[in-house]
Order: sequence, then structure tokens, then C-alpha cells
Amino acid sequence: MACNFTQRVEEIQGLKISSGRKSLTISALESATLHQQIEKATSRLKVIEIDPTLTSHEDHLVSRYNLFLQRMQEIEEYEGGLANFALGYKKFGFNREDGCIIYREWAPFAQAAQLVGDFNGWNGSGHQMEKDQFGVWSLQIPDQGEKPAIVHGSKVKFRFQGKNGSWYDRIPAWIKWATVQAGKMGAAYDGIYWEPPAEKRYKFRHPRPSKPTAPLIYEAHVGMSSKEPRVASYVEFADQVLPRIKENNYNTVQLMAVMEHSYYGSFGYHVTNFFAVSSRSGTPDELKYLIDKAHSLGLQVLIDVVHSHASSNVEDGLNGFDLGQSSQDSYFYTGERGYHKLWDSRLFNYNNWEVQRFLLSNLRWWIEEYQFDGFRFDGVTSMLYHHHGINMSFSGNYREYFSEATNVDAVVYLMLANELVHAIYSDCTIVAEDVSGMPTLCRAVIEGGVGFDHRLAMGIPDKWIQYLKHKSDEEWSLNDITYSLLNRRVTEKCIAYAESHDQSLVGDKTFAFLLMDKEMYYNMSVFQEASSIIQRGISLHKMIHFITMALGGDGYLNFMGNEFGHPEWVDFPREGNGWSHDKCLRQWDLVDSDHLRYKHMNNFDKAMNLLEQRFGFLSSTNVLVSCIDESNKIIVFERGSLVFIFNFHPLNTYSGYKVGCNLPGKYKVALDSDSQDFGGLGRISTSKGSMHG
Repeated sequence: MACNFTQRVEEIQGLKISSGRKSLTISALESATLHQQIEKATSRLKVIEIDPTLTSHEDHLVSRYNLFLQRMQEIEEYEGGLANFALGYKKFGFNREDGCIIYREWAPFAQAAQLVGDFNGWNGSGHQMEKDQFGVWSLQIPDQGEKPAIVHGSKVKFRFQGKNGSWYDRIPAWIKWATVQAGKMGAAYDGIYWEPPAEKRYKFRHPRPSKPTAPLIYEAHVGMSSKEPRVASYVEFADQVLPRIKENNYNTVQLMAVMEHSYYGSFGYHVTNFFAVSSRSGTPDELKYLIDKAHSLGLQVLIDVVHSHASSNVEDGLNGFDLGQSSQDSYFYTGERGYHKLWDSRLFNYNNWEVQRFLLSNLRWWIEEYQFDGFRFDGVTSMLYHHHGINMSFSGNYREYFSEATNVDAVVYLMLANELVHAIYSDCTIVAEDVSGMPTLCRAVIEGGVGFDHRLAMGIPDKWIQYLKHKSDEEWSLNDITYSLLNRRVTEKCIAYAESHDQSLVGDKTFAFLLMDKEMYYNMSVFQEASSIIQRGISLHKMIHFITMALGGDGYLNFMGNEFGHPEWVDFPREGNGWSHDKCLRQWDLVDSDHLRYKHMNNFDKAMNLLEQRFGFLSSTNVLVSCIDESNKIIVFERGSLVFIFNFHPLNTYSGYKVGCNLPGKYKVALDSDSQDFGGLGRISTSKGSMHG
């Protein structure tokens, strides 16, 4: 059966999108929204009304917003709207159309192109591709009888000729799965044609949960989630770790290292294949099983999406498509602008039409194909500025955010990305990893913002590390700690965290290890009296995480294992450690052992999250710090209907300590870190049931 091509603009007309359990035609909706935004642009941007101190940078903000509107109009005119534009995966890569396999690849610089693989004995002479006026190579391969010409699971590569006459084999840019020879570190990857028969494809069984009012995020790495020194699978994580996350009252899981990356030690941040799941942990269908299982438990699932850079690998990554051509014909900027020196990676040309299609389609792919509920955007600071934040110490001066140093192309791309994701799935959660604190980052695009829901409060763990490494707790300044926890834009939501995966990497220590160090190896049994170091360490571990959660933001994040004070760092297999997995695991047996004190920290973590579920204090705008007592080491604040009292003194306990409360009445103890259930000494009596305020 023959297959016919039409112009790309014609191909996308009339396509529909699905959002969870919804289905709608998007172009009319987008058109109305776009016209509404254009009307808004004629008046002052709302971000300036919210923060009048931005007035001196109004020209910059209006200019970037107009660039966003201009690109939205162009996309609507030529592609049928933003949502249709983001359906690139239905046209590029491998797709089935009318009894054929259609393969398309954008490579305008190539002089000739072929598709090679197992199906043709790696001889592409019979599968020559044709190039259109947009630089897109295409090939139609009719079915052989009732069977596809390329068998599901076959190895495939894109073979093209450069201007120098040489031929190059590369993994297709839109490949849906890529694998490597099992057990061989550093082996080259193969592109895999992934198209299982309809009857064998995974079918989601459970609806997506609603977006939580305040995200309680469990940051996790599937591969290192086993208690054994090996790579864990998606299925193992789903069956063994997800129940733990639910049991500890988290409502969101953030998965790291899902997008395929050939170097395991990169923690998933040097992506080679943007549409492929990491094959180390299993197949695409097994990842879908994990997400479906999470949804059955009421957990949203976010994916760490890496659009800030790409692996510099040539044979198995997008960098292999770069033969020195102009930025207009490449995924990346040319010259120094296209290379991140510290990360040894390539930087996208965010103003390129096909790059925008590729990245925006990537977001829609993860939401629709895998039913992810949102994203944590990695490396946003690097995207926002031409200097990538290197050797920058952001002081908060607005000139640092809105100047010639700002990468407006990247900012506009992020505006498009947030607009797209919120349009196709209204219950999505989108978090930015930004250390700079750029104003407007977490305001809606229609207001003139960049559109993220939350940013990570990255200054908080830095402050705790400064104190834990360089000061005894007697020297801690409670004013400084409180200032650091509250140092955020009240009009933009933050995710607070004391420690994430960054604080657990080799060369550093988890907070529990910083507090208790070697004593964790032999003094954690409940059958012996806790040493002063263990007692104080567990107490501070609980208090650091709790005050960070309660005062530091509008949501909370914890990295896998830190909830129970995991004692050791993370070290991925690499040449420097003999490719060992010994530190690339989680010691779940520590928290599962009833005779060890790790259970106390885990119990408190569970109780912290339950307190938020019961009272919803993280979403309250009522935040009042009423007392910072440096001499007695006491911090008192109110949030929502709760009064929080923290005693950081290493020796003193207080009886009858008076604190002021905004609302008079009787107050009950809702959570006590000194409870014996949490490894405390049980010095606060709750038998009377109330205190007067």
C-alpha cells in the first residue's frame, strides 16, 4: 500500500489533544487565549502591578512578553496552534500511517540520508530518504503483507552524508527507546524501533490524582533505589518503594534520570535521547506501570526534565547531528555560546523553530504517552542567563535579572513551555530549579511572568550546610536562620528543602552524617543508651527538616532516604571507583530494623507530612514570626491555625515559657519532636490536652 505526504502545515490541522480524561480541540481555545493576551499587552503587565519596583525594568519585561506573543502568533499561523506544534512526535521519528512506517528526521545540513538497521542488514541503499524545503528527510516503508517492515525491538540508525562526503550513523533524534549491551560500561547505544502490537501495549488503569494544594515531594532515583548494589528496575521501584512513599504521607514523586543518558554517573543530567526512557531500569511499558501504580496510590509523578543542555556525546546523542553547521540548521548554538564549559555539554538554540518543536513536543510526549503529572525543570539558572550563573553571586539587584546578560530566547522558550503544559493538563505541577531568584519566574505568563508554579528554595540547604560544617549549634544565629527561611518573594511560590540529592553526592555528606558521623555505625541501637552526639544529632535532624518545611516555602521536598537519616553518600559507578555500585543504593534495612533509631527519624518525617495534610498550613498566607530569642535559642511563629515553637538550645529545657499568639484560646499539642515515638525524651506532657494562648 502506498503512503502519500502533504505539507507539514496541512498535516497538523484538525489534530486533537487529550489531557488525562479530557479531550478537546485546542486551536480555537488557543486562539481565544492568544487574543486575550494581546489585549493584556496593551495595558501595564500585571507583574508590575504586583511588584511596582519592577517598573524600572518594564521595557525588558514588555519586550520579552511581546516576543512571546509574536512567536505564539507565528505558531498559530503556520502550525495551527501551540498544542498542535507540540505534536511533533506524531510526525517526526517513526510513525505508522496507512499501512506504512513513516520515518522523518530534521537534518537540513545533510547532503544525503538513509535509514539502516537490522531490517535491511545495515545496508541503506534501498532505503534512501528525500529532503523537503524545510530540511526534513523522510522515508516511507510499506508493510510486508500484514506485518510491518521493521519488527518491534529492531535496531535502527539514521545514516547521513556530510558536506565532506563522509557518512555518519546516528541514533534517530526522536527515538522512543535506546539500549546498550548489558553489563558493559561505556558501550555505544543503539536506537530501538519501539512499536509493540496494540494488544501488548500497556493500558493505564487508574485516573490521575488531582493537583495537591501544597506539594510534598519525594525526590527519587529509580536505579539506585535497591538495597543491593545494582541497578533497580521500574517494576521494583513501583512495588517496593512507592508504598513507602505513600506510607510517609507524601503526595508527589519526582523521578530523576528517566530520560536516557549514556553516562550513569551524570545522575541523569547529560541526556542523550530525549524521548526515550532510561533502559537501565526497564522498558517504556514498565515505566508506565510505575506511574500507573503511583496514581493508584494517589501520588502525582513529576519527571526531571533536562532542557537546559544536552550530552556532548556524538554517537548516541543529539550532538552527533552537529557537524559545524550554522545555528539555524542545528539544535545548538554555534561556537562558545553552544558549549557549557563546566558541564561539558551542548546548549540549545532556543530561538530555532525546529528546536522549539522538538523541546515542546518532548514535554507533551511525557505528559500524554507516560501520564506524568508535571515537571521539575533542571538547570533553569543556566538557561536564563548567557553567563549560566557561573561565578555569579546574585544579590537581588534587579539589574542582575533584566539586562543584556539575560538569555531572552531561553526565557521566551520557558514561557511557551509553561503555557503549553498548563493548557494541555490543568492539574500539572511545574517546578523550576533556579538559584538566581529571578522575579516573575513563578507568575503566570498572561501576567508577564515566566509561568512556573514553584521554584526550588535553593538557598536554604546552602545555609544549613554552612552552619553544619562551620559552626557548632551553640553558635547558630536564629535571626540568620529565620531570615534565610523567609528570604523569598511572597508573590511566587517556593518548594523548601533542607537537603536534596545534591547534598548526598560523593565528596559530601547527608545531614544525618554531618550531625552524627561515625557514631551512626555503632551507636544507633535502641538497646543501648544513646550517646550525646546521637541524641543531639537525631534531635537536630528532625528540627532542621521540620522548620524548613514549616517556614521555608509553599511545598516541601525530600530526597530518597534522607527521611530516615541515611548515613552514607551517593556515588555512581565510574572509573574512579572501579565502576562500583556499592554506594549507589539505599539501605532500607536500616529503617526497617525495629531495633535501630533510624525508625525514629522516619516516624517524624511521616508525622510532619500528616500534620500538613490535617491542617494545610503550607498553603496559608498567615505567616507571623512572633519571637526570635537568641539567648534562649527559641523561635516561635504562626502559620495557618498552628503555632510552632522550636527550642534549639543544646542544654536548656523550659517550663512555663510564654509566647504570644495572634488568636487567643486553648491550644493542643499537635506534634512534638521530643516524643519517644520519634526518639525523644518525652519531656512534654500532652495528658492535659491543652495550653492557654
